[in-house]
Amino acid sequence: MECAHKDQIRDVTPKTQGCEDCEKTGDSWVKVRLCLTCGHTGCCDSSKNRHARAHFEATGHPIIDSFDKDDRWQWCYIDNAYVG
Repeated sequence: MECAHKDQIRDVTPKTQGCEDCEKTGDSWVKVRLCLTCGHTGCCDSSKNRHARAHFEATGHPIIDSFDKDDRWQWCYIDNAYVG
C-alpha cells in the first residue's frame, strides 16, 4: 500500500533526543519516535505512555520516523503502514 500522506513530511529538527513529554514528568520510555510534520519526539507504543501516538491523535500529524540510528523506518498512522 502506498502512503498518501508523504506530502506532510517536512525537514524537521527534533526538539529533544528523548520523549518530550516523559522528560517533563521524569518518566521513562522504551524507544522514541519523531513526528515528520513538526519534529515532536514521543515515546513508542511499547512505552507505557505512548506519547507519539497521543501526539498523532491530538494533531493528526500522520508520519513518524523510528528515530533510531540502527533501525531506520517511517510509519503512517492513518494508512497503518510503513512509508516506502
